[in-house]
Amino acid sequence: MATIKDVAAIAGISYTTVSHVLNNTRPVSDEVRKKVEAAIAQLDYVPSAVARSLKAKSTATIGLLIPNGINPYFAELARGIEDYCERNGFCVILCNSDDNLEKQRNYLRVLLEKRVDGLIVSSVGGGDSLADSLCAVRTPMVIVDRDLENVTADLVRIDHELGGYLATSHLLEWGHRHIACICGPEHTSVARMRLAGYRRAMFERGVPVREHWVVESDFTGPSGYQAASRLLEGERPTAIFAANDMVGIGVLRAAAERNLKVPADLSVIGFDDIQMSQYVYPALTTVGQSILQLGERAAEVLLNRISTRGAAPIQRLIVAPSIVLRESTAAPANAFTEFR
Repeated sequence: MATIKDVAAIAGISYTTVSHVLNNTRPVSDEVRKKVEAAIAQLDYVPSAVARSLKAKSTATIGLLIPNGINPYFAELARGIEDYCERNGFCVILCNSDDNLEKQRNYLRVLLEKRVDGLIVSSVGGGDSLADSLCAVRTPMVIVDRDLENVTADLVRIDHELGGYLATSHLLEWGHRHIACICGPEHTSVARMRLAGYRRAMFERGVPVREHWVVESDFTGPSGYQAASRLLEGERPTAIFAANDMVGIGVLRAAAERNLKVPADLSVIGFDDIQMSQYVYPALTTVGQSILQLGERAAEVLLNRISTRGAAPIQRLIVAPSIVLRESTAAPANAFTEFR
């Protein structure tokens, strides 16, 4: 592999001059610059990012730690982060934990060893190991989507409790009173907050929660399908609040297999507003906010934190979601609706 000294030898100048050309640290003549560029092209020389980062004390790289790369929510979130960083001269190293605590710990160590300039972290959840590790980190950091207790860092996320409340209220306003909830894994703060929103809406309307209609899933389509299959046997609800859109898509599959028409026989509402939710049939009514914009906002907060060297006050940006009305919700038969 060619080195900076090889470039200097072919260009017939000192390697310090080549360094000035590469890093724009000192003015050089057009003739010298052309010689360096010609030598670089001839050798197919690639400057050492490690050497440049040691000199600049910056890698222009951030680490992104997500719990599940298969989940379209995190794919869209990562795209928003990457787009914003690319526009601002930063690269993103993406690490997918596969909902595995050990992989999460290992990837955090790898990112810190790479001397990234900042971290954006969405936790797998469960246990305090990640929080304990992050408490010792001095790298600028933003927590996104899932809260981490006792970690002093900027936070950017949707108001999950409000989203669960809005989703359930939407079904109640259609006139539903037999509403099930397929929630996410209990060890995640996201699932607990969305379930709390469901319970609050039911309580405020005086509608009892049937605990056997509150079913845990793992935020995936297959898990939503399995949970819905159990709910739709015997006495069934007229509506289901699915704790994310992938679970909602699984519910649609389970309903179709039982010849239940959505929304005539069963209303379904999801959460997140992933792009896919527009293209399933029927299109899924959901609760959400632009995931791309959420990712961009998280990246913006992190790059600001990096540029200010931690001088800015800690931010907690809780974004309010809204109902995205599509085709999968309607009034049950003979129900009285009360929109407001």
